[in-house]
Amino acid sequence: MQSVKPRLVACPQCKALTEYRTDNPFRPFCSERCKLVDLGQWANEDYRIPQTSGFVDTPEDD
Repeated sequence: MQSVKPRLVACPQCKALTEYRTDNPFRPFCSERCKLVDLGQWANEDYRIPQTSGFVDTPEDD
């Protein structure tokens, strides 16, 4: 029987190698701290999804 090597991935936040397992509640992050830091960055709008179309969403005047 072959033993399966653990799948290692880099934490998106701190880049530490961590095992990507279903029993890791923080995956793909290495810890709750890294997961919450990433969530905070989304909440602060530090991340942006690039606009690919020519459409610009502007508020309408009432």
